[in-house]
Amino acid sequence: MPRKRPETRRSKIAKILIEEYQPQNAQDIQEALKDLLGDTMEELLKAELDEHLDYEYGEKPLSLNTRNGSSKKTVRSSYGNIDLNIPRDREATFEPQSLKKYEKDISKIENQIISMYGKGMTTRDISSHIKDIYGFGISETMVSKITNKILPTIEEWQNRPLEKIYPMVFLRHTLSRKRKQHSSKKSSIHCPRLQLRRF
Repeated sequence: MPRKRPETRRSKIAKILIEEYQPQNAQDIQEALKDLLGDTMEELLKAELDEHLDYEYGEKPLSLNTRNGSSKKTVRSSYGNIDLNIPRDREATFEPQSLKKYEKDISKIENQIISMYGKGMTTRDISSHIKDIYGFGISETMVSKITNKILPTIEEWQNRPLEKIYPMVFLRHTLSRKRKQHSSKKSSIHCPRLQLRRF
C-alpha cells in the first residue's frame, strides 16, 4: 500500500484557491492570486497609516494630519501587474515601509503574504511573517496593529464553507524511448484522468 504524502501549507492554499475561484486555466489562477495579494497589501498599508497617524479609521483624529484618500499605483509581482490604492495623509508625511514610495516590485514579499493564508497559522506565526516583511526596524505595537488589521481577512478566508465534491484532473506521463534509424530519443506520453473526490 503506498504511503500517503502529508499535506503541506501550499497544497492547502491551492485547494482553497480552487474552491473559491473555480479556475479553468492558469490565467484564472494568476488572477485569484493577484486579488489575494492586492487586498492584503492594501490592508498592510492601511495599518501602517493608522500607526503613523496614531488613530484608526473611524476614530477622532488626534492632530491636524488626517487621512486624505488614496492614490492609485501599479506594482509588479510574479503573477502580473496589480493595481493598489495607496492611502495618503494630508501633510504627505506618510512613508510606507512594506511598499516604499517609488518601489514597483513586490515579488520579494508575495510568498510571505500567500503563506499567511495557509490553514492553521496562529497569530504568532502571522506576526513573525509580518516581521519578516518589514525587517527589524518595526515596533511590537505596529506588528500587533498590522496583525489585528489583516487577521479578520485571513480568518474569513480560512473559514469559508467548502463543497462536498471537487472534480480533479490528474496528469501523468510516462517516459519512453523511440528509435529512429541509428539514434534513440526520449519522449513523454501524457495520460490525463478526471476524478471526483469527496472531502
